[in-house]
Amino acid sequence: MNDVIRKLWPELDWINDRSLREKTAKTWETALERSVLKPDDLDRIPFTLLCGPDLRVSFMAHKRCVVHIAKAGGENMNKFFGKDLAVNMDVLISGAILADVGKLLEYELDKDGKAVQSRYGEYLRHPFSGVSLAEECGVPPEVCHIIAAHAHEGDQIKRTTEAWIVHHADFMAFMPFKSRLLV
Repeated sequence: MNDVIRKLWPELDWINDRSLREKTAKTWETALERSVLKPDDLDRIPFTLLCGPDLRVSFMAHKRCVVHIAKAGGENMNKFFGKDLAVNMDVLISGAILADVGKLLEYELDKDGKAVQSRYGEYLRHPFSGVSLAEECGVPPEVCHIIAAHAHEGDQIKRTTEAWIVHHADFMAFMPFKSRLLV
């Protein structure tokens, strides 16, 4: 794992399975290689293009928050329901880290350095491009399922427990911002 990815994602150390940790990191490396975005851009651009120009929460602040919420949720579900509904924490954390990796292909920067939807993003939303990147890097299907199911695209399929946790963690860290537009 390179130093750039380690700096972006200290949470990778929460994944105990070394192979899964490396595949998760490799997916981010591959996405950054193919993206016009640089690592520093991820701390500057908004995490969504849906909330307008006043949104100041960065892509990485949102992403890291989602991973932390998902981890806490998984740990508490294991504490209270572990015998009946065990959560695979490595799969959960990897999926949370990778859920929005496809946005690196979905976004581009305009002439003013503002994040906008790319031509690629007009045709493929990040759950699709994220799964493609992850599969290319050898990420197992149970993690790819989380990437595919974390957004509204997943509403038409049966989600795993880990996918439900990431889905709700993501929306917990998104909907309050979106609902501000409706007030």
